[in-house]
Amino acid sequence: MHNSSLRSLTASSHVVLACLLFAAGCGNDDGGGGTVTVPATFQVQPGVEQVTVTGATPRSTLVIESTRGDRLLGLITDDLGQATFAYIPEDFTIFDTNSDGIPANQGTTLKRGSYVIRDESADPMAESEPFDVLGRGDVPPTSLYDSQVLTDGFQYIEVRDGVTISTNIRFPSAAMWGPPPWPTVIEYSGYGPSNPESEEPSSLITRQLGYATVGVNMRGTGCSGGVFDVFNPAQQADGYDVVETVARQSWVLHREPGMVGLSYSGISQLFVASTRPPHLAAITPLSVIEDPWRQQWPGGVYNSGFTRQWLRERDNQSGSGVGWVRRRIESGDTTCEENQKIRSQNIEFEALGRALEYYPPDEDARRLSYLVRNIDVPLYLTGGWQDEQTGSLFANMLDDFTPGNDRKFIVYNGRHPDGFAPTVITRWWEFLEFYVARRIPRLDPLLRNLVPGAIAQFFGVGGLGFEPDRFPDFTVYEEALADYEQEARVRVLFEVGAAHRVAGAPVARYEASFDTWPPPAQPRTWYLDSLGMLADQVPTTEETDMYQHDPASGDITYTDGSADFLKPQIPFNWPPLAAGTSLSYLTAPLTENVVVAGNGGYVNLWFASDAADANVEVTLTEVRPDGTEFIVQSGVLRVAHRGIDDEISDTFLVDYTFKAEDFELLTPGEFIETKVPFRPFAHAFRAGSRLRLIIDTPGRDSPLWAYENPAYEGDVIHSVKHGPEAVSFILLPTVSGVEVPAGYPPCPSLRGQICRPFVPATGEG
Repeated sequence: MHNSSLRSLTASSHVVLACLLFAAGCGNDDGGGGTVTVPATFQVQPGVEQVTVTGATPRSTLVIESTRGDRLLGLITDDLGQATFAYIPEDFTIFDTNSDGIPANQGTTLKRGSYVIRDESADPMAESEPFDVLGRGDVPPTSLYDSQVLTDGFQYIEVRDGVTISTNIRFPSAAMWGPPPWPTVIEYSGYGPSNPESEEPSSLITRQLGYATVGVNMRGTGCSGGVFDVFNPAQQADGYDVVETVARQSWVLHREPGMVGLSYSGISQLFVASTRPPHLAAITPLSVIEDPWRQQWPGGVYNSGFTRQWLRERDNQSGSGVGWVRRRIESGDTTCEENQKIRSQNIEFEALGRALEYYPPDEDARRLSYLVRNIDVPLYLTGGWQDEQTGSLFANMLDDFTPGNDRKFIVYNGRHPDGFAPTVITRWWEFLEFYVARRIPRLDPLLRNLVPGAIAQFFGVGGLGFEPDRFPDFTVYEEALADYEQEARVRVLFEVGAAHRVAGAPVARYEASFDTWPPPAQPRTWYLDSLGMLADQVPTTEETDMYQHDPASGDITYTDGSADFLKPQIPFNWPPLAAGTSLSYLTAPLTENVVVAGNGGYVNLWFASDAADANVEVTLTEVRPDGTEFIVQSGVLRVAHRGIDDEISDTFLVDYTFKAEDFELLTPGEFIETKVPFRPFAHAFRAGSRLRLIIDTPGRDSPLWAYENPAYEGDVIHSVKHGPEAVSFILLPTVSGVEVPAGYPPCPSLRGQICRPFVPATGEG
């Protein structure tokens, strides 16, 4: 970054150049030696780490400058005279908002502070009054919340910067649940939670269970005003304002709403709760992520599959073309229509994220591992190890939450929608009853009778329903709550899909409970050895194994987007290893059950390549005595990332900084020691089975994640060395005390874990 004096000099140089070229008032000054300006007529709307200008001359050049004189960024307005300043480049630049994209690759977000904006294309220049850009923690006066009255139906909530957020409120049946106040939950996302024509699943379920629901569209989506930017501080602050506004409503029981939602509306709960709204009762995030950047760049490798598709859909749907939004406008919703005008300033987040090849410093403001440390309300969180959309990195942040008996986690092998599975959703409702409704959980018999039909329609499996009430003998709420809070905080479900007459039904075969995640574990190490073996001891001789880079594998997934991941089975194609493009190593048959549970573990490799840049994938499978192979977990790494983040990493978890300064290309042919982490998981390997480690180019082992691998000129060989001086090994966290039932689950059955007949690789022992 330039210092202030250099920036001032740069700004002066621009003024002198303008005088020479255009002779625009250069002989006059304002008495202080500066350029003559006139008061701006455009409107400036400062917000949280951003400011929006409207009413400027179309295609004019607006420059934002700190009141200290730091010249930061110029934007050419769109055809409506609009511009939004949110990202500041490292060096002063003028961007055309219509064609140049986002100035965010090398720079920062717009920081809290005082600024002015000038129209430098005007003669004389027009300058705004100084204004303050807010930080996430700059909370408005409570009068903003007290003055807003909400009722049943579609409406708008005003947030601290004056933006109006589209909201749809639905009350439960008064005939069944009585008059207000009712327990109330908020669902907040960039999908369609405020769509009056459709109801999100979490909201639908809770309303049927007696809750009022508040569906809220994030800024820049639906009928909401403002500019869309995924998970930015403005969205987080808006969530705070929504919670506090809803809490003021007379129909909200205890004047403290909770939050619900899976995926997008689950992730948003964590961001909102980290701002600590005083009247938030509890949150229940299902199927979430840990860090948006690592979601788009897992292991530093660009996710060209689901994540790219999801971000492109967000970009598309944040426009004005969504059907229900058009119909609102056509029916006369002038607020919705007015809010669409600023959509030209919506950030193309997929393109922005694609440009951020290295972890940017300002990403810390969106990384949940850091933010969840601020959450101080009761929390219920669930997730699947093989989640085809969000993955399992969410587990890496579970120990970042402050400890407490009002934190409940349920984790399992499974897919993205499985937060709605019967055994999981029962405990979700139970949690809401305790912390939002503040009553002993007892399900109405009528609803209990209706649930199996709804679940059968949802998951395609009959005979499933809510669990029996677990607190029937309590009559005092506080006593029931105390008993509930004595239970272990972490519930791990094993072999989901193998406990029902329909293989793949979302029911666990067995489970284990722990007070913490990751649970206490012991390291178990196997060493890469000759003949494709994983040995218990360091090998005595040194060998090098080689495989060919396979760039095409990055585009190969074992299913496609048409698969219905709710149903018991999905179509998949998991072919045997391709000869020459992978390495494979097997343990001897296990002599006892080995239960692995924790934040992944890793593979330590002595690695070399013919190329300077290489991506590596490691995949762990279980090979059973009957010749069936089940996938367990994978992990990828762009090997040139060298910096391990010591703050996050521990004995089993390896997390990289992914920063530009820690990135170093390989010297072709030179071996380096690197650690490739597995994503978190829990799995029991039975006695008689063998663990298999596969090393190859990323791809083929995921249902929807794809990877952008390097494309070289000609063939490229990667090498792995193992021996007494170059020890390559796999290290996993093993836990004790888990009772594993006898017998193997059928193939296929386990949700999220595909299977195939085991075919040995060439030379594999």
